[in-house]
Amino acid sequence: MSDVKITRRAAMLTGAALPLAAGLTTLSGRPASAAAEMMGPGGAAFSRMKLGGFEVTTLLDGNRTVENPQEIFGMNASPEEFAEVSAANFIPTDKSQFFFTPTVVNTGSELVLFDTGLGAGGIAKALGDAGYTPDQIDVVVLTHMHPDHIGGMMTEGAATFPNARYVTASTEYDFWSKMEAGNRVGDMVAANVTPMAEKLSFLEDGGSVVSGITAMAAHGHTPGHTTYMLESDGQQLLLIGDAANHYVWSLGYPDWEVRFDMDKAAAAATRRKIFGMLAADKVPFIGYHMPFPAVGFVEAKDSGFRYVPASYQMIMG
Repeated sequence: MSDVKITRRAAMLTGAALPLAAGLTTLSGRPASAAAEMMGPGGAAFSRMKLGGFEVTTLLDGNRTVENPQEIFGMNASPEEFAEVSAANFIPTDKSQFFFTPTVVNTGSELVLFDTGLGAGGIAKALGDAGYTPDQIDVVVLTHMHPDHIGGMMTEGAATFPNARYVTASTEYDFWSKMEAGNRVGDMVAANVTPMAEKLSFLEDGGSVVSGITAMAAHGHTPGHTTYMLESDGQQLLLIGDAANHYVWSLGYPDWEVRFDMDKAAAAATRRKIFGMLAADKVPFIGYHMPFPAVGFVEAKDSGFRYVPASYQMIMG
């Protein structure tokens, strides 16, 4: 055992601290203790940023832990490669965290909501936390019609956003609305989207939602999956929807197959096209399933891309 030497000064400081510690015991009327109840996960339900003259607010509708992620991502990669990539990025191979992130864009004249969440009441709560109410929404844009994007359109049989008009790609709606009963997505489209038919309009590639918001076809994940470019005062941001569903396994390895991509080759080509453009032009993006607040940049790296989370670049003053 090594010798421990205590200097006279250290001994004096230690001794002086003892009465203070004793005092802490009596100040609160009970013994001082570090013990406290475990509170579990937490965090804000929204994040707001500036894009030119727009305010852009991402909303956390919910999150979910999913086990056995290689059953979803990297289906055509070997277990060894999947494990090596995951370890290099400090993420586990036995589970993944999914985030569900609708986005509100305030253009100054209209309030536009992109996707509506899972449908468990999370969208109304997140909107409320962000200072909005559902009846303030002017336009609801659906990037595509998977249940986690259209689930929040109805609440107890009534429209969640009673004053909104609805926009999506005709290819997307036509595909799912023609499904026979018993198809999970088709049934939800029939229950949540078709009742809005009188308020529903369709956009093709290059169409305008409102001034400064343009549709960009990004098919593959679903037949009519669409991304949306925001432009204001010379600044741009792309809402990518589900073009990529994981910040490592989808961005770093765009050719890795994803179970939820209906046309896997087209989805891979879409990822390469979108992220190649974003990397070249240094345009930020919001990804529906990216780690909340779901905003980041992308750079080309090796044969894929690297996700760079936004920090203070776009924080409002």
